[in-house]
Amino acid sequence: MRWFILLSLLLSATANAAVPATVAVQFDRQSIRPVLAEGLADRTTGRAVTADSPVRIASISKLVTALGVLRLVDLGKLSLDRDVSDYLGWRLRNPAFPDEPITLRLLLSHQASLRDGGELYIIPLDVTLQQRLADPAMWDVQHGPRAGWFAYSNINFPVAASVIERVTGERFDVAMSRLVLKPLKLDACFNWGAGCSAGAFQRAAVLYRASGAVARDELKGQPPLCPVVATKDGSCDLTRYQPGQNGALFGPQGGLRISMTDLARIGQMLAKGGKGFLSARSYRELTRAQWQAGPGKGGVGEYGESNGFFCAYGLGLQRIGSGTAGCKDDLFGDGTARMGHSGEAYGLRSGLWWDPKSGRGIAFFTSAVPDDTPTGRSAFTALEESVVERAGR
Repeated sequence: MRWFILLSLLLSATANAAVPATVAVQFDRQSIRPVLAEGLADRTTGRAVTADSPVRIASISKLVTALGVLRLVDLGKLSLDRDVSDYLGWRLRNPAFPDEPITLRLLLSHQASLRDGGELYIIPLDVTLQQRLADPAMWDVQHGPRAGWFAYSNINFPVAASVIERVTGERFDVAMSRLVLKPLKLDACFNWGAGCSAGAFQRAAVLYRASGAVARDELKGQPPLCPVVATKDGSCDLTRYQPGQNGALFGPQGGLRISMTDLARIGQMLAKGGKGFLSARSYRELTRAQWQAGPGKGGVGEYGESNGFFCAYGLGLQRIGSGTAGCKDDLFGDGTARMGHSGEAYGLRSGLWWDPKSGRGIAFFTSAVPDDTPTGRSAFTALEESVVERAGR
């Protein structure tokens, strides 16, 4: 009997390990309710994933970085329409358009003419942002920085993070903890930097690829020895880092570690119109379509990477379900316009979405997603559509 029980437990653990970690939390303006939690946060220890398991949330980080910028706008320390060269202390220009200034508005809405150059937006500790942006591969030389030409690019957010560092005198992770994460009472942090409690490292969800290989964050309950990309010789001395040199270090474009419960708290604040956190003006700038697909406005698929997925974009914020001709952005399939952001990296797919009319929304992630996973009826994957369906929208 004892051997039978042990075998049953082993078979159960093995079956559970094969289930991708998936979590979904519903929210409205008054409440937050976990509705889905399945699979393991750590397959080695058998620890189950929960709504309180922090995970690398990928590009939803962009929305949170934008909140940090807007907090500084509300404090009078930043302007959305000023040449960012004034903040950086060096001249930032597309070499093919040397007379066209680049602003935070253009950066946060992906209209700054920057490219990722593969994965060149990941910048190690011994390389500065200025050095990396001297590479021609980082620029679209056919289309300069201007409203109306949308090209999704991760590197925009390290530039914005460097601006944050320059005006605050703090490392990006420290500034974001002070400006955004702590005021909202979140146990969260960028690249396991400032803001996460000791318990967060113990609750972290390991990211696995579809093959079962570890992709990120096998922490074993401890902070990583080096939270940033180390220097060429492997050193990681952050005490010598000067804020503003390299805003990419703590992953403003994708490195936020946050649980779905805490992500839902961000969504809840935004569903309330940002009241008590952002000025009414900043909330309007955040959520209005700074770029929108349509004739003469960038057109769906015109740049070759929209493909019906990006149809309207604010400041670090997607707008979906608008019904624009040619768009395939209705993840929920109900024709309801929503705001938020999607995430995709290291086998993870994630989303934070809310309906600004009803105030209802969802925060979710699912992991171990194959790179070639098929799309569903929308431009989102069938897996993401399944999660929001099972979570009850």
